[in-house]
Amino acid sequence: MTDLLIISGGNAEDLIGTTLAQHLQDLRLAALPLVGPGQRYEGHVERILGPRSQMPSGGFPFNSLENLLADLRAGFLWEILRQVRAAQIARKEVRAVAVVGDAYALAIGVLASDWGKKPLFHLQPQVSYYYWDGRSVWERLKQPNQFAAEDYMFYERWMHRFVQAVYVRDKPSEERAKRLGMHKARFVGGMAMDTLGPPERELEGVLDGRRVLVLLPGTRADVRFSLPLMLQAAALLPELQPLVAWAGDFSQVPLAEGWSLHLMDDQTAVAQRDSQQVWLLRNAFSAILHVGYVAVGTAGTANEQAAGMGLPVVAFPTPGPQYIYPNALRQSRLLGKALRLVEAHPEKVAEAVRVFLNDEKARQEAQQEGLERNGPKGALPTIAREIRTALTR
Repeated sequence: MTDLLIISGGNAEDLIGTTLAQHLQDLRLAALPLVGPGQRYEGHVERILGPRSQMPSGGFPFNSLENLLADLRAGFLWEILRQVRAAQIARKEVRAVAVVGDAYALAIGVLASDWGKKPLFHLQPQVSYYYWDGRSVWERLKQPNQFAAEDYMFYERWMHRFVQAVYVRDKPSEERAKRLGMHKARFVGGMAMDTLGPPERELEGVLDGRRVLVLLPGTRADVRFSLPLMLQAAALLPELQPLVAWAGDFSQVPLAEGWSLHLMDDQTAVAQRDSQQVWLLRNAFSAILHVGYVAVGTAGTANEQAAGMGLPVVAFPTPGPQYIYPNALRQSRLLGKALRLVEAHPEKVAEAVRVFLNDEKARQEAQQEGLERNGPKGALPTIAREIRTALTR
């Protein structure tokens, strides 16, 4: 019998689910990742359930018609049926369920918990009051594919009757949830910040004394557009040392024209053009953030974690599949003054970075809002304790 099944609805959600699992290592754990293969769970749970396949959109089928059609051609509907079937089988074998994600992930969790007969916990790191605060209903309806991602929709609130607890991403969202009748909703800390561990490695041999420009191109196909542009912007900022938090294989690094890549070891590479150098580091995300001064990012959770660490973030939209303009705009509303959204042009990016270098007031406001809007650490240890308590009743 599995003590806890963790269901997660995306890459960032996998990271939160894996970190939750690390706080419950004495229990028998299983995972059901709904987007991608869920490789993060390997070594942290006994079993990984479900089809574990990767759709072309990378988990963003409704970002565009092109994404949706690509996923449908790749078997999107069959994928959903297989996930539903995995949940139906799991409900006979698990004692409790924790869902990390949106309303769809929660629906799978309701099935896996046998409609709440097993303890069901919902970790909702996606919806935030900050997404829509100050915007009219008409403004929100102009982007219908974003509407359901910005508030607790009626069907999600209906499913909460089956849950034991709902954990939301910030204090204003808890207050909003309570006004909507979600009396089980609580803010217990920043879940994304809990996933940021200590520095993974020393960087003495990399740092050259300049302030560090953190480059966060993300983990999805957006990197084909974003990393070359970031390299061009970094070349306009010689007073900063650029470090790239690279998540993929070095054989897949897209470079700007005139740049070449030199491998140092399996964790380190250098992109070079003439005398300009940019370090690309694998498995060093936390280490880079801990030495960073300002960040340029086209990532979801990574941008938010950078802001939560007190780094001002400059962002620009990509052609997709993830960091398209509507998503970038949503994140700018979420992070407020901690993130400055600019045109996808190297000069515009460099100009925005220099604002945070030269304007101390802008920098302080960015740091303050980044810390406030991401919350303190401590959510996942608290949630783990509450799950453990539910299992001992």
